[in-house]
Amino acid sequence: MNAVPQSVPSALPPASRFAVCFSGGSGIAYGLRLVEVLLQLGHEVHLCATGAAIRVLVHEAGANLDLQRPDLASLFPVALRARLRVHALEAVEAAPASGSAGIVATIVVPCSMGTLARVAHGFSSNLVERAADVAIKEGRPLIVVPRETPLSVLHLQNMLELARLGVIVLPAMPGFYHRPQTVSDLVDFVVGKILDRLGVPHQLVARWQTPAPKSPWQEGEE
Repeated sequence: MNAVPQSVPSALPPASRFAVCFSGGSGIAYGLRLVEVLLQLGHEVHLCATGAAIRVLVHEAGANLDLQRPDLASLFPVALRARLRVHALEAVEAAPASGSAGIVATIVVPCSMGTLARVAHGFSSNLVERAADVAIKEGRPLIVVPRETPLSVLHLQNMLELARLGVIVLPAMPGFYHRPQTVSDLVDFVVGKILDRLGVPHQLVARWQTPAPKSPWQEGEE
């Protein structure tokens, strides 16, 4: 029997606790923006990153991080850091590793195919994997955001396994119907989708409205 995807309660507390995990897939901009927006909205974020994610931050995002002792908090404005909790990858005693910590949802963004496979098959060898495992066992929302193409049969099978467990598989596939003008617009589209699944109100992207008569969206339809 397939599990029903979990959702955050409709009435979120004014300040909720979220676990955000960076793994080594491309698309670290989505993770950075998600953390930033959650902090801006007054939520508490517990952040952890794999070693591969640290390298992606350096090489893809140009972050000035020490690969041996990365200061992830430095990636965010000082004014937001009071609600940010950064945990080492090996800190399996950290809050996201416990079902009693009050984490309302866990998001792995970006989610590499390696991390996705290990989570799908119950591996729990570091804090990122353990945080995902806890979300599954507690019946709390787990969102994985893969950014990979093309997808192999193994990739698809692992995603299907997670979906059957109730995990929300939300690929980083930005839409274009909102007519993005910048890369930031594309990033915000995906982050907005994540926030929607978390039940977090936001204004990152304009909501779709039925096109007015003779709108540009009707071009070529008559």
